[in-house]
Amino acid sequence: MVTIQHALRAATAQLRAVSETARLDAELLLAHTLGWSRAKVVAERDHPLTPEQQARFAALVARRAEREPVAYLIGRREFFGLELQVDRRVLIPRPETEVLVELAIAEARRYGDAPITIADIGVGSGAIAIALAMHLPRATLYGVDLSAGALEVAAANIARYHLQDRITLLEGDLLAPLPGPVDLIVSNPPYTILNEIDEGVYRHEPHLALDGGPDGLDCYRRLIAAAPAYLTPKGAILLEIGAWQAAAVVHLLHLALPQAEVGVQQDLAGRDRVVWARNLDVIR
Repeated sequence: MVTIQHALRAATAQLRAVSETARLDAELLLAHTLGWSRAKVVAERDHPLTPEQQARFAALVARRAEREPVAYLIGRREFFGLELQVDRRVLIPRPETEVLVELAIAEARRYGDAPITIADIGVGSGAIAIALAMHLPRATLYGVDLSAGALEVAAANIARYHLQDRITLLEGDLLAPLPGPVDLIVSNPPYTILNEIDEGVYRHEPHLALDGGPDGLDCYRRLIAAAPAYLTPKGAILLEIGAWQAAAVVHLLHLALPQAEVGVQQDLAGRDRVVWARNLDVIR
């Protein structure tokens, strides 16, 4: 008889070579297999598994051993207190991106009770746009993406939270699909150098959402150069960055918006995570 604890022990040993969170991965995959919560899996350690359950779990563990992300295997990811559908059409939302959301909420609240328009450029799964809409009830949002597949995932997540009337999805390149200027631009653009990223990320996550070019700055150059034409007089732009990119992105913002206030926000680990520019009305 194979119990939960036996299955978890074997899976953890199998995954240890490819994952720093092998036990957690195993618990999440078994919870998905059983249709249980992870807490119940941990609590019911002596519960026996049927042969069918063992086979389904073994198949998932084998895929994880090939570095396929757990989020894709179970089809969901939590972000900013929201559960979101994810698959290989979209980048998996990362916890560090929550810093961008927190700053964007604070920036939007500078408008008080006035309506505000926000554009999420590279909307992906819809994580950022949905989180902002849930916390900013007077905001109207646009979610732009070059990938039709990503927009399908975003649409499903937006519908789950009944936000279709407040988030409009647009297919196209960066700011070009927007119907006019917005008060706030937020983006987690592609900023990685592909030959330097984790093998599992490289093999399984969409390169369109990852590839920032030879120096990781290709998307920033185009997005920042276009931003002044798409911001309202008091608009602001917030961009997630790689930990090594702050100086370069700040320089690009100063070139495009020479009189704007520009700053850098670190994440909880003390790494540079978001670059922002605001009060752009002074350059109009």
